[in-house]
Amino acid sequence: MKIAHVITRMIIGGAQENTLSTVVGLKNHGHKVCLISGYSKGPEGSMEQDIKKNDVDFIIVKELVRSISLWHDTIAFLKLGIIFRKNRYDIIHTHSAKAGFLGRIAARIFSKKSKVVHTLHGSSFHRYQPALIRYFYLLSEKIAGFCTDYFISVSSVILDRYIRAGIGKNKKSSVVRSGFQLKDYRKCQTLRKKIRELFNIGEDEISIGMIGRLFPLKGQEYLLRVFAKISDDYPDTHLILVGDGILREDFEKFVESKNLKNRVHFTGLVKPEDIPAYASAIDIGVHTSLREGLPRAVVQILAAGNPVIAFDIDGATEVIKDGINGFLVPAEDELSLERKLIYLIKNPDKRKKMGLAGQQIVMEEFSVEKMVAKIEEIYSNITGDK
Repeated sequence: MKIAHVITRMIIGGAQENTLSTVVGLKNHGHKVCLISGYSKGPEGSMEQDIKKNDVDFIIVKELVRSISLWHDTIAFLKLGIIFRKNRYDIIHTHSAKAGFLGRIAARIFSKKSKVVHTLHGSSFHRYQPALIRYFYLLSEKIAGFCTDYFISVSSVILDRYIRAGIGKNKKSSVVRSGFQLKDYRKCQTLRKKIRELFNIGEDEISIGMIGRLFPLKGQEYLLRVFAKISDDYPDTHLILVGDGILREDFEKFVESKNLKNRVHFTGLVKPEDIPAYASAIDIGVHTSLREGLPRAVVQILAAGNPVIAFDIDGATEVIKDGINGFLVPAEDELSLERKLIYLIKNPDKRKKMGLAGQQIVMEEFSVEKMVAKIEEIYSNITGDK
């Protein structure tokens, strides 16, 4: 099949890693696949080197930008339409809000015979937005929904939310877990020591960690406040924040004000292939994001054999089995987060048992091979190409 994947930016992030893994997997299965994106520059880091390394056919539409711009959006829409009409793809598969909106409408207008698939990596409308903006995104999703032949969601919660909102109600849809390469997580113990030595964390000390961009709604501030509160009572604990972003300077100032510079560690940008090493160095994972589809960072820490405490939002409940492989706490509830952290700090045997349970779940459900096979099957079913 001839397939195009369209995404707004190929920054370092869960949706982007999912998209690239899908493109590479389909390419390795013999399909003719291209990836279309805007420029991938920013404090989050870019995945363009990974795209080149995997020899992916990559088209940059420079006007495809994240922010709303009538001029840029019109040009991007027309450029996408020209690409679609010229190449006559069997499948046009979109990701993210902006590329999903422009790409699906352009596909329906300029390439009527193409089947249009859209992946929901998260919800573009959510309760933390101002009401007018939330309505705008909801309306945009409804319009683009009419141009979509099939919806894929990384979590049941997000898919149900879209259907309840009247988006894709009569369309075919299914949940496909966001898979990734699991082989590196099977050798975690050899990776663990290297990262902990980098931050002067002793083997008998406890590291609490979160993987995520340092951006609004990612929620590291909740974890930082809780860690600062318990740090005196548990002096053998460290905090590792994996990732970078526009809030780093604010977080560093907070850490300095609490005299915790030697115990709170900022990794900066980390390449996707290095995430297993950092996940393995964490004894207790935390995920305090306020907006996710199915949190890939949670799955990565579980894959390394470590339990996770997460805010109970969106798809977190589909990976965290409360009391089995971690804990779910109400969003923004720092007291509950504190209590669960203290429990896991004080109970190393429970940490180990939970970590092993989480690792088993991930190994069964989240392989990239399984994800690509399911997506390939969906393509075959909607095109009739067996």
